[in-house]
Amino acid sequence: MIYHDEISNCTLRNKIKNAEICLGGNRKLKIYGTLKCASGKRMKRENRVFFLSENEARKKGFRPCGHCMKTEYQNWKNGLI
Repeated sequence: MIYHDEISNCTLRNKIKNAEICLGGNRKLKIYGTLKCASGKRMKRENRVFFLSENEARKKGFRPCGHCMKTEYQNWKNGLI
């Protein structure tokens, strides 16, 4: 897990470009989603974290976003994840 307020913008862009980061999340709400999610783009920088994979996010106790990851969210909500 990478905290947005602990990484420079240049390093962040390089990690996204090199596919080292593929998901973003809100560390206070414990929600993760795609980097293109409108909900994720609105969150404060100090609350934003980044993940390499869904497994990493789940291991940290995060749940899928209901907006950009509807199928995964429904599976989580129904207790399938």
